[in-house]
Amino acid sequence: MLYYCPQIWCSDDTDAHERTFIQYGTSFFYPVSAVGSHVSAVPNHQTGRSTSIETRGTVAMAGSFGYELDLNTLSEEEKLEVAKQIRTYKEYQPLIHNGLYYRLSNPHKENMAVWEFVSQDRKEVLVQGVVFRAKPNTLRIRIRLAGLEEGMYEVLGTGETYTGKALMTGGILLPKVIGDDVSFEIHLKKK
Repeated sequence: MLYYCPQIWCSDDTDAHERTFIQYGTSFFYPVSAVGSHVSAVPNHQTGRSTSIETRGTVAMAGSFGYELDLNTLSEEEKLEVAKQIRTYKEYQPLIHNGLYYRLSNPHKENMAVWEFVSQDRKEVLVQGVVFRAKPNTLRIRIRLAGLEEGMYEVLGTGETYTGKALMTGGILLPKVIGDDVSFEIHLKKK
């Protein structure tokens, strides 16, 4: 298909939860830049599921990113989030489309879908994902990163620093989540 066009629509199922599974499978055969992935309306027309605009945006960013909904139906808060997502995607797009892609979890076996983009020069890292179901009295989830090199990486927004080796062997704690289908994002840069 990529011989004829640079982008494919891998499924009509646009539910963000379901898309984590679809995009996980598609990533074994197609580059992320080739996968059409959009934020769609809620409740979803196929599953009836209502997922936050934040989660729908995070999942759509792991593809070509776009919107497939009537913006007039969004609340003012959601419109502000859409504007923020567009700015964020413009910042991350070179990393997402040209970086190295790593699957950090298997959503078929774990309570989450986590993926990572690493720049070709290994100086920038973006970890994104969705925790499917919150559980009471649990420890924060630790995820091991991949594709890093020696040196210090700073978590942007927190100032925390870790060595590349520590992030790949010991991992990093994901933000605490409350609720179902909650997305997260961790952006790191090499110091």
